[in-house]
Amino acid sequence: MRHNAIRPVGLLLLAALAVPPGVACRTIYYNTMETFGWEKRHILTDRVEESRKAQSEAEEQFQSAYDRFKEVTRYDGGDLEKIYRRLSRELERSEARALEVRERIASVNIVAGDLFKEWERELKEISNSDLRRQSAARLESTEARYQSMDSAMRRAESKMDPVLQAFQDQVLFLKHNLNAAAIASLETTVTSIESDVEVLLGELRNSIREADEFLSAMKS
Repeated sequence: MRHNAIRPVGLLLLAALAVPPGVACRTIYYNTMETFGWEKRHILTDRVEESRKAQSEAEEQFQSAYDRFKEVTRYDGGDLEKIYRRLSRELERSEARALEVRERIASVNIVAGDLFKEWERELKEISNSDLRRQSAARLESTEARYQSMDSAMRRAESKMDPVLQAFQDQVLFLKHNLNAAAIASLETTVTSIESDVEVLLGELRNSIREADEFLSAMKS
């Protein structure tokens, strides 16, 4: 297939960018990509793969941050400023991963919407009724798979904020109270958000599975 050919440098750069938000800009983008053999379905597959990767990295980061917070609760002396900076970095990394997940999901949604609209329009151009019915059925099944994946991604996305807020609360509290008592208070919070973290990680894993299923169907 043409889209599997070696990509020119210019195409690699374009593929690395999110689809521009404006309709006119997206039209230019799609037309440029099509000159290299990349139709909207190929771009959507690429975006879903990027979203899957972002969610996998977010899962790893949130687990790492939670583990780091748990480690701090076993504090038995040491540089409190250093501990604060370490947790602050974990928070920043978690926020960055969460932002990337949100951006990737938004990018997927834009391309999917444009693809399905184009597909609907092009159905009317198929004069053979049997072929039109087959294509319409394919569109319906693809949209259904996409909606299932999108719902999973949205659920995972929504579960990040409570965990990020809990991390931020503790980092700021520690910043304002660099003492052993502040460290001790972390234990209660870490225990209280354990279920939130587990739910988040579970939703991310489920979303990744949905992405795998969608990609498998798109590539079949």
